[in-house]
Amino acid sequence: MRSALVVGGTGPTGPDVVNGLLARGFEVTIFHSGFHEAEFAGEVRHIHGDPHFRHTIEDALGHAEFDVVIAQYGRLRHLTAHFAGRAGHLVGIGGATGQLAAQAATEWGGLGRPAVITEGQQILETDEQRNKFGFRMAQAYQGLFEAHARGDFRATYIGYPMLYGPHQPGLREWCIVRRILDGRRQIVLPDGGLKLESRGYVANVSLAPLLAVDRPEISGGRAYVVADSEIHTLRQRVEFIAGYLEHELEIVDVPFPYAGPAHPLYRSSREHRVGISQRIRDELGYVDTYSATEGLARTVDWLTANPPPPGGELEQQLGDPFDYPGEDEVILAWGQAVEQLRRVTYDVPEYAHIYRHPKQPNEQWTRPADPKRPA
Repeated sequence: MRSALVVGGTGPTGPDVVNGLLARGFEVTIFHSGFHEAEFAGEVRHIHGDPHFRHTIEDALGHAEFDVVIAQYGRLRHLTAHFAGRAGHLVGIGGATGQLAAQAATEWGGLGRPAVITEGQQILETDEQRNKFGFRMAQAYQGLFEAHARGDFRATYIGYPMLYGPHQPGLREWCIVRRILDGRRQIVLPDGGLKLESRGYVANVSLAPLLAVDRPEISGGRAYVVADSEIHTLRQRVEFIAGYLEHELEIVDVPFPYAGPAHPLYRSSREHRVGISQRIRDELGYVDTYSATEGLARTVDWLTANPPPPGGELEQQLGDPFDYPGEDEVILAWGQAVEQLRRVTYDVPEYAHIYRHPKQPNEQWTRPADPKRPA
């Protein structure tokens, strides 16, 4: 019987991965902190320890060898070093974009980092001073494939976007759901809520490492991004949640620098982060088990059935104070600013189609009459 180790295994994607390995006939061990436990479909050995440090990994695992290691948790660079010669296939789970060079890095060219990034545009962060966390992620990413090239094991990297779904830490949908449950009738969203960001429903992305294990001859030495195929604006997600909960919620469009109440929902960044996940679909046959609509509805159902305690771990992870008096002040101040702006006269004609639509031969282009303007 083939052996598999899952580092983690009890978080939002863990049980699906563990159960998938059991269904494939693996003898499964999980290596995790022991802070949380989960139920599995079969017998699973537990090793408790801290996968964030080289010495604690060695203390917990010793010289144990595994046919497959799926590293969903801990520090990938230390796990890579530990499993050199001790694993047949190491599937490392990390971020889809966190290891990439900063938005304004010159490596991207004059326009900066694209809003939509393909799997072939992996320009890694090389400047620790500019982005320490991204630099460390890039080191771990490179180290994994250097180990593959040395023959330490077969390596696959799978980059997850921001996840959503039951039990997900820092679940940002709670920023929306709690306001609705608390009876709020307005929510601050900067830039019209038009931010685009790849997301992944937890019950979807858990299939990805299993597919890598199923097709090692293809996935070995490859890096994949996995995300929901449907990408929606943040405004669409807010409007869907409000409609799903049958709650009227006005979106107040405040410029980002002044939209502090929305910064936790935006992770303090207005930039788009879209990662294309086509390679894993083409090479490994990945498909979304649930649509984004189904995943978001299931997430809202779980949050309303299991509301996190005010000021508890999830809200601390989000950094959202739910300071409604403060939000009302922001909304009031912005409303006053809008009233002042309405007094400013700035007359602009409507957009005109730029190509000729002549009514007679050889007629030149002219701007159509503006129906809003007097003749």
